[in-house]
Amino acid sequence: MNNTKYLIFGFLILTLTISTCKSYRSPDSDHSTSKQPNIVFIMADDHAVSAISAYQDWLAEIAPTPNIDRIANEGMLMTRTFNTNSICGPSRSAILTGKYSHINGFFKNEEGGDFDGSQMTFPKVFQKSGYQTAVIGKWHLGTVPTGFDYSKVMINWGGQGTYFNPIFLENGRDTIVEKQRHSTAQVAHDALKWLDTGRDKEKPFMLMYQFKAPHRPWEPAEEFKSLFTNGDLPHPANFNDDYTGRIAASEQWMEIENHMNRHDLKIAPPEGLSKRELNAYNNFGNKGQFWTPNDTLQGAALKNWKYQTYIKDYLRCVAGVDKAVGQMLEYLKANDLLDNTIIVYTSDQGFYLGEHGWFDKRWMYEESFKMPFMIRYPELIKPNSVNSNLLLNIDFAPTLLDLAGIAVPKDMQGVSFKSQLESNKKVVTRDAVYYHYYEFPKWHNVQPHYGVRTERYKLIHYYYSMDEWELFDLKKDPNEMVNLYGTSGTDKLTQKLKNKIKELQVEYTDDMSLEDMRAMTDIVIERVYNEEKINKH
Repeated sequence: MNNTKYLIFGFLILTLTISTCKSYRSPDSDHSTSKQPNIVFIMADDHAVSAISAYQDWLAEIAPTPNIDRIANEGMLMTRTFNTNSICGPSRSAILTGKYSHINGFFKNEEGGDFDGSQMTFPKVFQKSGYQTAVIGKWHLGTVPTGFDYSKVMINWGGQGTYFNPIFLENGRDTIVEKQRHSTAQVAHDALKWLDTGRDKEKPFMLMYQFKAPHRPWEPAEEFKSLFTNGDLPHPANFNDDYTGRIAASEQWMEIENHMNRHDLKIAPPEGLSKRELNAYNNFGNKGQFWTPNDTLQGAALKNWKYQTYIKDYLRCVAGVDKAVGQMLEYLKANDLLDNTIIVYTSDQGFYLGEHGWFDKRWMYEESFKMPFMIRYPELIKPNSVNSNLLLNIDFAPTLLDLAGIAVPKDMQGVSFKSQLESNKKVVTRDAVYYHYYEFPKWHNVQPHYGVRTERYKLIHYYYSMDEWELFDLKKDPNEMVNLYGTSGTDKLTQKLKNKIKELQVEYTDDMSLEDMRAMTDIVIERVYNEEKINKH
């Protein structure tokens, strides 16, 4: 297909996005806001479930997160919350709209264009219902935030923001370079400042409090660099996965051993390099080029050195987020806001911390597919509650609106799980969740795929430049090492799961042809925040 066809296809998606917003139902105009709960929606970037000690996973004792855990301990911990497309921008847009990527129009980070801010989002619904709304921190959607009374979001480094000297856009107008604080501390400072002096305290508020950390390149603040300095951290169980029986997994570019670059692992460049030479030096390793910090470090020892450098910096960044969460909780308590504020902690997706030998996300495998999610609201939720039902990130928006007593727009594809937050209440829950990832080959050569996950099983189809299926029994094989597809005795199960995929594709209007799915991957629409533009600031 030529680029003209790609652009036409993109226009059709945008048209669909705008048209689906017309069924928005305005909340009752006489709805009282005097007793409505406030919302603090806290979101980190790439925070793995295993790196939150409330989940009691393999890193819990090594790297505790007491402030984040407090939200779960005083509220409810969700153990099976999944995203619809495991990459930063698409997950964020799904959360904002309550819709799958192919509906909201933002389906990949790379060359997929920017978020259509004219469409309905849950902050807009809160705003129209009398709430003061704000987003502070990471945005990564290109276009200026809409639906917020106040916004201060990172715009440098392709919209990713940086850990040091981040550049923010305030209220869509003013560009501010913050040099005094690490980005995590800066976001915390700005959020507390807005709560304290920037809002109308006679109105309820909805604050999106969003961190860059612990996203790549994992650069912690100085105060956390002394953590994890006594010896090596353990490897996850499937650290040395050889990808037997999983062709797509064998072709990726996200192995800690082979695809981490010098910048990731803090190797200082030689002096006197031009900008082009510096970029080449820092990025060396992205596509499997061999390098070592010294000639004596080779083989398994080199892989372990890369892992230790990576995982320790990642967890140090998490420690910074945990501190910032604690500051928010203490502010709310000190200002008598804690118990009338719904507090959520989540991440835009999960992340690989050495599982399968990987870093990054994108796959439908559990570590990136699963998201942390916990919620505190004592008026409704009993402390130390646990929910193990199948939930999706498109459910967040309708749930928050429902909790605030605000009508949910009819075109949101997610469903409220408010009733699941109440103790001893029997509710109908999902029997499966559907996933679809589009981006290829940048940045990590992960094949586009869709699939379904039930309580026990998972079926994945890789369809872009291969036709491969994977079937996992998550009860017997929680690390997803053994592909059962095509093995004896699995025919009926496989057909049942394929039928479920078709059913969900129809339900979510993702039942397009494989050719059209591939066209979504191939489409080229440049992003707003590219490096050339940011370098002019």
